[in-house]
Amino acid sequence: MYTGSMRKIIAKPADEPRSVAVRNTAWVYAGVLVVMAVAQLFAFEKFVPLMDDYWLPGGHGTATLVASIVVFIEVFALPFLLRMYVSDGMRWFSLACSVLVPLIWLRLALYSTFAQELLKNGGLLGTKVAVSSDVQLLVASLLLVVSFYVVHGLWPAAKK
Repeated sequence: MYTGSMRKIIAKPADEPRSVAVRNTAWVYAGVLVVMAVAQLFAFEKFVPLMDDYWLPGGHGTATLVASIVVFIEVFALPFLLRMYVSDGMRWFSLACSVLVPLIWLRLALYSTFAQELLKNGGLLGTKVAVSSDVQLLVASLLLVVSFYVVHGLWPAAKK
């Protein structure tokens, strides 16, 4: 029988953003992630073969895992960006996901570039909208800058 005190996980409101511009940028970034996730999930069975085109080590199994993880972290970045009521642990996890999204897409674009095989569709917007890997490199770089700006402005430990 457990006699110690049990710690409750409590959802809390997010701290206020540093500025209205940060809040609006976070909303735009969240909107971009929603569009990306929906486009990728719309035809997920065709999205996995797009990941196969990167020739990742491990073959089709790795491509399926990467495709699943990409969509997963795009969705789990939203609670932090939208400042939802979540626990502290979930807020930190969501913060990490918001930075990991552009890092993974940047890594995939760089992997394609260094392999000297520019893809006609890198999969950033699934199969419905073709985004070449060179454009994907630019978009992922911009998203990385935006994610750092938003994380700095919405930082959970930020105090005024």
